[in-house]
Amino acid sequence: MSDCTFCKIVTGALPSYRVLEDEHTMAFLDIAPASPGHTLVVPREHAADVWTISETAHAHVARMVHRVAALVKAALAPDGVNVVHSTGEAAWQEVFHFHAHVVPRWHGDDLRLMWSSQTAPDRELEQTLELIAAAR
Repeated sequence: MSDCTFCKIVTGALPSYRVLEDEHTMAFLDIAPASPGHTLVVPREHAADVWTISETAHAHVARMVHRVAALVKAALAPDGVNVVHSTGEAAWQEVFHFHAHVVPRWHGDDLRLMWSSQTAPDRELEQTLELIAAAR
């Protein structure tokens, strides 16, 4: 897509801080990092979100996320890592090219949970499972 920021990064039309790449994916530093080493992993082929990416392309991204997480661990020695993806505006997706965030974490950093939740009642979980099962 000609107006997609991440497509432009993949083709080299926009600059990036490339961490790792292969024939299917590219990983580059987020220019507004949540923490040092915050890396984005994208497929080279455009897909807007998790609903449109192929299973094969998604698997390629997952493999690269795994490689990047290991590389970041070796280089920066974080205490943990978050792997995050958002699909749709309601989920805070800002760039509509599928991507996963690899966010190194350290004890005492300022990052917080994205949500606060409580255990759902059994009946609510059963009803939700029925709806999902019916869509299979």
